[in-house]
Amino acid sequence: MAALKGRMVIGQSGGPTVVINQSLVGAILEARRHDAITGILGARHGIAGIMNEDFIDLTLPSKEQLETVAATPAAALGSVRLKPGKAECERVFEVFRKHDVRYFFYIGGNDSAETAHIIAEMARDADYDFCTVHLPKTIDNDLKVTDHCPGFASAARFVALAFMGDDRDNAALPGIKINVVMGRHAGFLTAASALARQQQGDGPHLIYLPEREFDVAAFQQDVRDTYQRLGRCVVAVSEGIHDAKGNPIATTGERDSHGNIQLSGTGALGDFLAARVRDAFLGQKVRVRADTYGYLQRSFPTVHSEIDAREAREVGIFGVSHAVKTGENGSVAIRRLSNHPYASECFVTSLSSVARESTEMSDAFIHVNGHDVTPAWLEYLRPLVGELPRMGRLG
Repeated sequence: MAALKGRMVIGQSGGPTVVINQSLVGAILEARRHDAITGILGARHGIAGIMNEDFIDLTLPSKEQLETVAATPAAALGSVRLKPGKAECERVFEVFRKHDVRYFFYIGGNDSAETAHIIAEMARDADYDFCTVHLPKTIDNDLKVTDHCPGFASAARFVALAFMGDDRDNAALPGIKINVVMGRHAGFLTAASALARQQQGDGPHLIYLPEREFDVAAFQQDVRDTYQRLGRCVVAVSEGIHDAKGNPIATTGERDSHGNIQLSGTGALGDFLAARVRDAFLGQKVRVRADTYGYLQRSFPTVHSEIDAREAREVGIFGVSHAVKTGENGSVAIRRLSNHPYASECFVTSLSSVARESTEMSDAFIHVNGHDVTPAWLEYLRPLVGELPRMGRLG
């Protein structure tokens, strides 16, 4: 099959990551190698930028400039949360035809894969020669098919480091510390806090994931028991915890255009849990604090996983190479080949297998007590995050 010939558009969507620009730059540099790609347009703020014809000519930046961008967190092109309807898709194709766009690469999570799928289906129906490839990213690690998602390992590293420091702080001035971690309905990022433990008694002492129902009374008892045993307690809790009926423990009720409900953005969950802990101690003088790990974990400069940065770059390169060679739509995924030494490879799965749907932590990763993780989880996670610093101690 002869390669499609024309311009490509690349955009970024959804929540940014520390390594999202590695995928962008990998795709740009690979595209420059192929005569079939006659121009490289970067869409400012994803689909919104396409509809407004707000493009950056990505044939112009030097390799040095691009490498600086690759090492910079957050979406260099700007991001968006927008689910296109029929009218928006028609406008997208009007712009694609006008600019002779034959390749579209969209960097994002499952909602972005859904957008890419909608556009691919519309191109097919319009009999327009066109290739759409979704380049995965999400700190939530909740995309189907892939072993893990670019962006997750770096955010997991941030979480592990933050809990290491928080645990030492809590040991110095004992009390109860609750940290709410992003991740929506998947507990992967919250579970990464377990890497902070370096010896017996280190926190987090309790880990609550959205894969299990959350009972406030049981939580209060868990905290009381831990505090009685250790004289302190560090808690990791996912923003997506819910009750037995599936209702979020705390939410603003706001939703984006894809229907996703806002969970931890206001700090309400941390405040609620801290209040319930105070109630549990019946007026005893106990230090209780709560923090929400929000956008910092997805955009903190220099805190990244080397494997994550490398794989994010490879995803961009592979996606463009695949598109030019085959002209086939799809979503790039990662297959783990081994842990010791760690090795992986990229492959392509159908857009429909990733679009909209999400996954969650396996039961094999969650301790039977419901508030901890298993050794299998640490075996899965450690190679991705990389070596962590050792905490010094006196006695």
